[in-house]
Amino acid sequence: MLKNYFTEDQPIAEINIVPYVDVMLVLLVIFMITAPLLTSGVQVDLPQTGAVALEQQPEQPMVVTVDNVGNYFLNISETPTTPMMPKDLSAHVAQALANDPNRQVLMRGDENVSYGQVVTAMSMLQQAGAPSVGLITSPFEDED
Repeated sequence: MLKNYFTEDQPIAEINIVPYVDVMLVLLVIFMITAPLLTSGVQVDLPQTGAVALEQQPEQPMVVTVDNVGNYFLNISETPTTPMMPKDLSAHVAQALANDPNRQVLMRGDENVSYGQVVTAMSMLQQAGAPSVGLITSPFEDED
């Protein structure tokens, strides 16, 4: 007679991994959907230059953007795609620099915005305590 090794008195010692696989697949789908949405910013046409790219800093730099109509945006604000008033921009920058005085401050300006708007923004950044302001440009595109 065959001996039954699995009786009702003994627990079954196996792990059912199907629910874990289901959870992992759901998380994968969620991350695949949300990853493209995490890139936020304002679309500007940067002027093109032949400058060499700077090395990447360990922390996210503070980037002020001036769009083609002269609106100001700050990437570290609560709503980075909403235009800011100049006084709010100065206050946010001053607070961020008070928390981290070595934070890199960069400036993006649309190539169609007036030079005065960019210089005004740079002046506001320096008044808020930025020791230096870097300019972001696009590399030249080869027109072959």
